[in-house]
Amino acid sequence: MAFSKGYRIYHKLDPPPYSVLVETRSREECLMLESGAVAVLSAAEKEAIKNTYTKMLDAYGILGVLRLNLGDAMLHSLVVVTGCSSVGKVQDSEVFRVTATDFVSLRNDPSDEDRISDVRKVLNSGNFYFAWSSSGVSMDLSLNAHRRIKEDTTDNRFFWNQSLHLHLKHYGVNCDEWLLRLMCGGVEIRTIYAGHRQAKACVISRLSSERAGTRFNVRGTNDDGQVANFVETEQVIFLDDKVSSFIQIRGSIPLFWEQPGIQVGSHRVKLSRGFEANAPAFERHFSALRKLYGKQVIINLLGMKEGEHMLSKAFQSHLKASEHAAAVKMINFDYHQMVKGGKVEKLHSVLKPLLSKFLEDCSYFSYSGEAGVQRSQSGTIRVNCLDCLDRTNSVQAYFALEMLPKQLDDLGLDKPQLVARFQEVFRSMWSVNGDSVSKIYAGTGPWTARPRYERPRRGRRSATMSFVS
Repeated sequence: MAFSKGYRIYHKLDPPPYSVLVETRSREECLMLESGAVAVLSAAEKEAIKNTYTKMLDAYGILGVLRLNLGDAMLHSLVVVTGCSSVGKVQDSEVFRVTATDFVSLRNDPSDEDRISDVRKVLNSGNFYFAWSSSGVSMDLSLNAHRRIKEDTTDNRFFWNQSLHLHLKHYGVNCDEWLLRLMCGGVEIRTIYAGHRQAKACVISRLSSERAGTRFNVRGTNDDGQVANFVETEQVIFLDDKVSSFIQIRGSIPLFWEQPGIQVGSHRVKLSRGFEANAPAFERHFSALRKLYGKQVIINLLGMKEGEHMLSKAFQSHLKASEHAAAVKMINFDYHQMVKGGKVEKLHSVLKPLLSKFLEDCSYFSYSGEAGVQRSQSGTIRVNCLDCLDRTNSVQAYFALEMLPKQLDDLGLDKPQLVARFQEVFRSMWSVNGDSVSKIYAGTGPWTARPRYERPRRGRRSATMSFVS
């Protein structure tokens, strides 16, 4: 069954109260939203009242109910997906990018549109994705391959419309049956033929919703140790019943710092708390990383410019003084100094030898339906530059492409011509992935020096964006 606009939204104006019905082709029941409440109606109940309702619109799916406190009243809007484009198919699921949404005021007040316009802009930005399967059980995009097989419990860090599910949950509605789950970030999927078999090559970046916002507005950490622009990026290959996955993470330096100012280029880095006041959040950040991802090594790409150097030194001092000092290694690599003109030779000759043993020990995730879990990734590299954008993209792409031949060998895809084809495809996907992550945090793709395998891009560097949380 092909994916289509399988939801119909109806409303009833008279007699009061205003009421909205939601029906879907896949279920006999329907949802009724009325007077701030939600109820699931049986097929018989639906048929008894449906002729008093008129159709408003068709939708691909429902994201939930947006609730805004207006002081003396509560605004409720039903959020529906009215436009989406397919990114590709993986296993039994198809992944879609949201391109258009509609907001149905549950009090039938046209003025509500002004209040939700910012949220609409964010949801229509092209940064949100959902998965759909005709079987009714869709891939959970919040989970990397290892977690999906190991526990299959949604990772709330990457479940962006979680708050939109709460209103229906409050009334006992099974949200898995009625609502979509959104992930924010980037998803690239390509099909590569290996003889008569089809392999799916994917790069998936999941942006955390825990400290979301654009650069210059949101930097560093919060008191819980959650950092700005935290992204889990997964390089994953699906082949028949096999899957191979390699994960890297990025995130702002876990200290309280900011860059006040209006004009790009005039922002000076400023630590907003003293050493002792930074320590608890720093400890929480690395405790959480080690619990979630295992062993950690930091690749710090900050340079010798005044603000960057000060921030880099503070990062090193906090690690040295922390309870994680013995377990977490930091590698300082002045990217701008070492990788001049976008050439990657120093990544290979200087940086790679420092990480080789760690990557060999931590490995990657490998699974087959027949043998189960064959390898597990037991640690990640945490990469940062100032914004965790262009320099970070370059280094993560480099190490992912270094790991790729090992993943392919594990899948039995080790013929030189096939490896070369995969490398070409993944280079392209990593470049697009870098642009996707940059646009969300900075408003544009990175435009400073890129490694030679990335295509150039121009664009404005300033942008404002709010996020759904």
